[in-house]
Amino acid sequence: MGNFIKRLRWKRVLIALGLLAVLVATPWVWVQTSSASYRHAAADVPEAPVALVLGAGLTRSGTPTALLAGRLDVAADLYQRGKVEVVLVSGDNSTTEYDEPSAMRTYLIDQGVPEDVVVADYAGLDTWDSCTRAKRIFGVERATVVTQEFHLPRAVALCRSAGIEAFGVGHDTAAQWPAPTAYGHFREVLAAGKAMWDGLVAKPDPLFLGPREPGVTSALER
Repeated sequence: MGNFIKRLRWKRVLIALGLLAVLVATPWVWVQTSSASYRHAAADVPEAPVALVLGAGLTRSGTPTALLAGRLDVAADLYQRGKVEVVLVSGDNSTTEYDEPSAMRTYLIDQGVPEDVVVADYAGLDTWDSCTRAKRIFGVERATVVTQEFHLPRAVALCRSAGIEAFGVGHDTAAQWPAPTAYGHFREVLAAGKAMWDGLVAKPDPLFLGPREPGVTSALER
């Protein structure tokens, strides 16, 4: 009898672990498969009117972190290749002391991207907000999303779920920063559940919505 109870307990544990694995794996598989056909190298990505660069933090001096600078370098390269016409930088400006979009804009201008084609979204507080604000506030219909390669599947999946015809180009960090890259991949597995919920089920409004912004349209018309 005792052995039977022990076996029953182990079966329950294994079933619970199996269900947990399915719950974790299903969103990750959705993120990977729904974006796989739309992730490209810079040389191969289809042309799009807009590059959407997602924020990735500032240093104490207020300049882009190394990860964010890598994203911005990719965006500048896309512009120089003629792959995009306008760069929309989306980041956190939730306090007066912290202004990701302005720092991103300054960096791109210093890299030779004309200032009149760099547009800032000051309320891109997370990936979903950046994507849905690009669509609903800035009127972006087709874009190339720029972020790190480990983040790219989720970013492309969410932007496509937000209604943008989105492609993606990633900044490869594996060789230069192997440990942060490994952590980034691990974090993406955990973040996939919220991404699937936001992108397929809830489709929530961004934290800050507001009226339409003409910046991208005006930049494209120049």
